Amino acid sequence: MKIGVVGATGQVGSVMRAILAERNFPVSDIRFFASSRSAGTTLPWGDRQITVEDAETADPSGLDIALFSSGASSSRVLAPRFSAAGVMVIDNSSAWRMDPEVPLIVSEVNPSEIANAHKRIIANPNCTTMAAMPVLKPLHDEAGLVRLIVSTYQAVSGGGLAGVDELDKQARQVADRARDFTYHGDAVEMPTPTKFTKPIAFNVLPFAGKYVDDGSFETDEEQKLRFESRKILAIPDL
Repeated sequence: MKIGVVGATGQVGSVMRAILAERNFPVSDIRFFASSRSAGTTLPWGDRQITVEDAETADPSGLDIALFSSGASSSRVLAPRFSAAGVMVIDNSSAWRMDPEVPLIVSEVNPSEIANAHKRIIANPNCTTMAAMPVLKPLHDEAGLVRLIVSTYQAVSGGGLAGVDELDKQARQVADRARDFTYHGDAVEMPTPTKFTKPIAFNVLPFAGKYVDDGSFETDEEQKLRFESRKILAIPDL
């Protein structure tokens, strides 16, 4: 099977590459795509080095499947181009999740929906939705879900490599003086945050995502969980 990874140099793309190798996925050929900034660099695959191609200009023809993790804006532009070249796109971003012509798939829950991938695009749900579905599906089958009240605790990795780096930097600066916190809560000055609004090391921020400007006072993370769950489970009023 000929596989492409779009966003191959990013955090999720690197995990995709590792899992494809770890699980001995039947790859006969593999191509790596990223932005023009990364094009021309190389990434390891087995005992080879694969040259990264510019996702915006490369010809994807001949691929069977392209795994996308390049962000929603990029996916909206690139996925149709790959699809038009005969490639089945599996997209990890939010770009296509609520498109009525694109199936939103959790393989353990609704795999038969793959047959409805008429655009040759399959969407992958948000991480919190994905984790909940294998539990919620049997509950719905048994009792019928009507309402969910959900709390999530989300990792800094949701902010990509920049989120992980910020936590690492702050934690290292604080760790050597952690004992001082016993006596004074402001004993250690945190580095100025750049990715998050407040210091994240040894902290929890009661907000994930962005406010949705629709008067609901909800974040996009909250709405993703609601709308994606409705679509995957086929419960429009959940």
